[in-house]
Amino acid sequence: MSRHFPLHSKIAVGIFLLFSTCSGLVLATPEEEAELEQLNAIEKQLEIQREWVTYRWEKASFECYKDFWVNYCLNDARASYREELDPIREQEVALREAQRILRKSIKDQEDQRRAAERASPLKAVERADNQRQFEEKQKAAAARAADLEQRRKDAPKRAQENKAGTQLD
Repeated sequence: MSRHFPLHSKIAVGIFLLFSTCSGLVLATPEEEAELEQLNAIEKQLEIQREWVTYRWEKASFECYKDFWVNYCLNDARASYREELDPIREQEVALREAQRILRKSIKDQEDQRRAAERASPLKAVERADNQRQFEEKQKAAAARAADLEQRRKDAPKRAQENKAGTQLD
């Protein structure tokens, strides 16, 4: 029931992961993002392999309960499961390390881009303009609130004037 992965696929994945971890530091963000997508695809393939290994182990352990020597059969099934799962785990560890390095590199580049953008003189002018507009809006809102308050204070006087002016004889 033991299933081994071909040696050439292990070597190909290992070389790809080694290349991607070494070259990930000098690539531009679009290439790194594409590489990260490739690593995510490989991760999905490893996840499928892991699910199949788990399925075969569960099936073998279920079959063990039909035998008289249940513990002996379960031990063999677990050993077979571990034997199949170990290469997948090794690949997943290397893959996740490469993904972590790529994500860190992409994040660092984004942070550098944002910092450069914030430091640009054009953005400083834009921030000053936004601040000026904000202050103007605050002054206008305060003037409207003061006008409204004044109108509320003058309401009884206006009501009296309206009452005096509309009396019909």
